[in-house]
Amino acid sequence: GRLDLAVLFSRAPAAAAGVFTRNRVQAAPILVSRRHLAGGRARAVVVNAGCANACTGEEGVRDAEEMAALTASHLGLRAEEVLVASTGVIGVRLPMEKIRVGIAQVSRRLSPEGGQEAALAIMTTDTRPKACAVRVELGGVPVTIGGMAKGSGMIHPQMATMLAFLTTDAAVTQPALDRALRRAVNRTFNRLTVDGDTSTNDAVFLLANGLAGNRPLAEEEPELDRFTAALEAVAGFLARAIARDGEGATCLIEVRVEGAPDEEAAEAVARAVANSNLVKTAVFGRDPNWGRILCAVGYAPAEVDPGRADIYLGPVLVARAGSAHPFNEEEARAALSQEEVLIRIALHQGEASASVWTCDLSYDYVRINASYRS
Repeated sequence: GRLDLAVLFSRAPAAAAGVFTRNRVQAAPILVSRRHLAGGRARAVVVNAGCANACTGEEGVRDAEEMAALTASHLGLRAEEVLVASTGVIGVRLPMEKIRVGIAQVSRRLSPEGGQEAALAIMTTDTRPKACAVRVELGGVPVTIGGMAKGSGMIHPQMATMLAFLTTDAAVTQPALDRALRRAVNRTFNRLTVDGDTSTNDAVFLLANGLAGNRPLAEEEPELDRFTAALEAVAGFLARAIARDGEGATCLIEVRVEGAPDEEAAEAVARAVANSNLVKTAVFGRDPNWGRILCAVGYAPAEVDPGRADIYLGPVLVARAGSAHPFNEEEARAALSQEEVLIRIALHQGEASASVWTCDLSYDYVRINASYRS
């Protein structure tokens, strides 16, 4: 009774890049898509939701290969031009009899207006679709970058910990596309965490077919930075949307660290705070327990001095120089009651900054994951 399969198709040959999970347990579609991306080209992506096709052995690899081959046959492509992604329960074989029928049906229904349905079809425990597009001029030529993503649980930044599919009509050489994608992922999806679990199926794909007609962007082109910034805007929107829709979440949390010695230290501190279950449960309870935040700053793998840190909950200063600071309890609780909660940590030890996005940890997270298979 729901959409659970999508096909993404480029009308023209496209340069392609991908980033994959760092989990050593890698699902069959990851293995197949890695091989297909080796040439740096792709024309289509086929995605199913509900079954991850992970930990399914050689049979699972053959099923993923068949998904690519079936999609290719319906679109007049070679199987190597099709990337495969799956999401859902681990350790279960794909229902290939349904997949075969579904790929045939979806391939006949391809439409430029199909983006919303595709964004719905890739969801699992997500409560809402996640999609975004921007337009930017490159050398005076307007180009578009669009994307859709799914993710709600098993989200931890060891690459991209969810599925995301990005497309553009810009002309970009494959090396430049790969560079732009990795930079954008590192500053967006890799700064996203919901529950500290790195999935077996994570992938981000980017296809660029050049139909906008701009001069192809190479690695040293000044305009590549402009393209990358636009790509990062799309990826950042999708990353925040995933955090906001974390399983059982009631709010999006941004942990922003400022005044760090370098960006790596800022990110490490922000990540430690964002991954703290004690911080996340305190936010769920609207409890301005700043000691939990400072504790996480102290164990972050970064050379910083927590004794110089100021901590803000929204606009409310709750700790100064690593010690208690008088604050209005009701104002602090109000800051934690917003749909978007900002935890800001000023280290006063440099000029660098970084943000990591997460969500609160509620009773519903346990309820959802206690019965995921059943």
